[in-house]
Amino acid sequence: MNNTLKEQLQHLEEKLLKPETRSSKTELSRILAEGFFEIGSSGKILYQDEEISDGGIGTVQMTMDQFEIHPLSDEIILSTYRIFNEETQQHSLRSSIWKWIDERWQMVFHQGTRVS
Repeated sequence: MNNTLKEQLQHLEEKLLKPETRSSKTELSRILAEGFFEIGSSGKILYQDEEISDGGIGTVQMTMDQFEIHPLSDEIILSTYRIFNEETQQHSLRSSIWKWIDERWQMVFHQGTRVS
């Protein structure tokens, strides 16, 4: 397993948790691929072009652990990890699909599933 790739994708996932990234349409559009969509832990489906306003996607206080990557091909990686939402005291399992597009990793799909 390529630790450099794992570190790079973990850094991008962690960046998506930061208020300065979540509130920047420019930063989000660099990380989220065109056509990106998400199935949120609420069960709601969110689409990039509908949900990212000038104010971004909202701030959160979350910590990540158990980060792993699972290569699906040379250009597509599944990442999985656990999140703890400090505001709601809720744990969730997360998965993202990253694709190598335009010489950088971009997220094409994300899902969160609440766990007890």
